[in-house]
Amino acid sequence: MTEIDFNQTFNSAHLDWLESESIHILREVAAECSNPALLFSGGKDSIVVLHLALKAFKFKDSPNKLPFTIVHVDTGHNFPEVIAFRDKRVAELGERLVVGSVEESIRKGSVRLRNPATDSRNAAQAVTLLETIAEHGFDACIGGARRDEEKARAKERIFSFRDDFGQWDPKAQRPELWSIYNARIHKGENMRVFPISNWTEMDIWQYIARENLELPPIYYAHERETFERSGLIVSVMPITPPLTDEERASVRKRTVRFRTVGDMTCTSPVLSDADTVEKILEETAETTITERGATRLDDQTSEASMEKRKREGYF
Repeated sequence: MTEIDFNQTFNSAHLDWLESESIHILREVAAECSNPALLFSGGKDSIVVLHLALKAFKFKDSPNKLPFTIVHVDTGHNFPEVIAFRDKRVAELGERLVVGSVEESIRKGSVRLRNPATDSRNAAQAVTLLETIAEHGFDACIGGARRDEEKARAKERIFSFRDDFGQWDPKAQRPELWSIYNARIHKGENMRVFPISNWTEMDIWQYIARENLELPPIYYAHERETFERSGLIVSVMPITPPLTDEERASVRKRTVRFRTVGDMTCTSPVLSDADTVEKILEETAETTITERGATRLDDQTSEASMEKRKREGYF
């Protein structure tokens, strides 16, 4: 067997195991929960989760609907390319999409920002998500978080229990010995379920390559007007303008791509000429910084930023 054949066989077997585990988890959610939702942002991780759900429940030419409602919490500051992809994908599948709007939460007064036009709305998603859960009675929300993303995610259970305030308490989490999951909850409580917890960024991109999954174009290298802020690259947008003389002096077109997509106010691109999946796989193999560490401005504020947001009801 040649080296290339060995690598292909090894990677395929590894992905088969991860895929099988994730499908098992998704079927457990459908079996144990009465009204689950699948969180779909149009990002690469949620695209993979949706693809796994289709493999788990929709067989070839089957008219069956997914046993989950597709849900997206829209900050109003999402990249247009990602929103367009979300709508296109849901329309192709003919599934129901529920959109929770941070903008609506601001209008109602449940979310208050110092400057609603430009402040980051990333943390505010937690409030809108809890309102969406309460409005539709979801008892479980399936997300695309992975343990390799961030240290607060590393100690996350696959079935992550949240109390009736939507809060995550590490001491209240349940054991998951022998892949046995406990989804029992009282009224008002909620489960967040992460079927790709054990995947890495490299696994995700290998799976995207193997399954030939379509992604929003901003995941691939493209030219974009950007500037430098706090050691990161920021897109020049109406809601993220350069503020200081130093930032304005650094404005220029750069060839970049996004490793992760989210609220425009806190998501940075990285310098890259990787315009194909193969090039991204090579780039990912060489990187030593997680995608959140390299691109998320909201995670730069504190070592405990993610853990704090989770305690407030974040995904």
